[in-house]
Amino acid sequence: MKRGALIVVTLLIFAGLCWRFPLFRAVPLAQAVKEKAAAAFNPTQFAEQFWSERLFKSFDQAVKADVLLPAIHADAAAAKKQFSRSVGVSESYTYFISGTGHVLAVSADEISLAVTEGATNAEVSLQIGLLFSNAVRDGTGLLNVNDYPNSQDFNAISEALNHLVETRVQPKLRERVKVGAAILFAGCAEVSDESTDLKPLKVIPIQADVQ
Repeated sequence: MKRGALIVVTLLIFAGLCWRFPLFRAVPLAQAVKEKAAAAFNPTQFAEQFWSERLFKSFDQAVKADVLLPAIHADAAAAKKQFSRSVGVSESYTYFISGTGHVLAVSADEISLAVTEGATNAEVSLQIGLLFSNAVRDGTGLLNVNDYPNSQDFNAISEALNHLVETRVQPKLRERVKVGAAILFAGCAEVSDESTDLKPLKVIPIQADVQ
């Protein structure tokens, strides 16, 4: 009788432990897939692959600077509607732009370009300092926030892409650029809804060839 009572007590304790600390957890299949993807996601590796396999093949989709800049100056709201991209309910939007400009000035953080023939004021400013923008991630429209398990992964992609610009694009620009040189560039610009002066348009270069 005592032995039976002991078995019952043992089973009750075991059941209580299983309830408190379950041996397995049942989750919907879709959730399980997302959790597995999140655990395995490597933003540095993803950015490297995206950079080499998709980003550089998308330059033909960029709007030409000699089209975008006059459109912005003529009617910024209309240019935003026609050429820009935005993510979710963000208070900023991005442009994907390419073109050729002549160097007017060089500083530690930017290279000022004249794009329009005969222009003497900077129309584009290539950013060559530390980057904190999401422009490279969002500007091309190739990446969709809904495709990633959580916002942390999406933000990590932005940081990884910025690092590639800082280590692969900017050093070569600083090394070769000089006033009067021509630069063939492609890049992304992030603009705040509150921005009223887009002269020059601040562009993060993804590709920049000094002629």
